[in-house]
Amino acid sequence: MILLRRELGDVLREQRQAQGRTLREVSASASVSLGYLSEVERGEKEASSELLASICGALNLPLSQVLSHVSDRVAESEAVSAPVALPVTPISGRLVSASAA
Repeated sequence: MILLRRELGDVLREQRQAQGRTLREVSASASVSLGYLSEVERGEKEASSELLASICGALNLPLSQVLSHVSDRVAESEAVSAPVALPVTPISGRLVSASAA
């Protein structure tokens, strides 16, 4: 099962680490407790839209860019976990005997 909060947390952590910043730095800049930010990054807590905007602001990232990355990750997960669709052949309502075939 795809959990949106987990994908969001992964994207936020990857962006923070790519900037070489610590949880402490980002939490202070976003005015979010260190523990809560850590839980958001681990996908354990759902971030409100206000909190997410604050974290994105602290990371100097547009919210739309973060959500786009999350959307891409969800789409990839769906593609991997989706069953392969086989073509369906309609069956006629008639029985055909072996001699008629």
